[in-house]
Amino acid sequence: MPSFDIVSEVDKQEIRNAVDQANKEVANRFDFKGSDARVEQADYVLTVFADDDFKLDQVQEVLNGKLVKRGVDIRCLDVAEKSEKVSGNKVKREVKVKNGIESEQAKKIVKLIKDAKLKVTASIQGEAVRVSGAKRDTLQECIALVKKSITEFPLQFQNFRD
Repeated sequence: MPSFDIVSEVDKQEIRNAVDQANKEVANRFDFKGSDARVEQADYVLTVFADDDFKLDQVQEVLNGKLVKRGVDIRCLDVAEKSEKVSGNKVKREVKVKNGIESEQAKKIVKLIKDAKLKVTASIQGEAVRVSGAKRDTLQECIALVKKSITEFPLQFQNFRD
């Protein structure tokens, strides 16, 4: 029975490369000379440091640009609303990288597929949604439907099997 998985994954190595490139650019830019502006990575949590909120936003822009160039969808970033004060007049902001489909989003995808009345079955498998059906064509219709309907977060379609 043909099946495929709907996942939302981010390549950790690409994030590390983008962080390194962003730090290099920030270190070489004239407007950041003498400031403590940088991006640090701890697993799927990025921390952006700068001297003030304006520079913090500038470093965030550089980071976003580098992530896009590396092929990382920035819809998977969960940027903190407020910046936190660190020692002196320095500020920092946490940026979490969402990896995997949360249960609420998975339920939304399953409901969307069931409401479309396609002859497929969708089930939640941890942080992925597995869709299986009798024909390849119905699975491809399902992929097109999900791509068109779900735009809030990035999705990948993997593990397509006949």
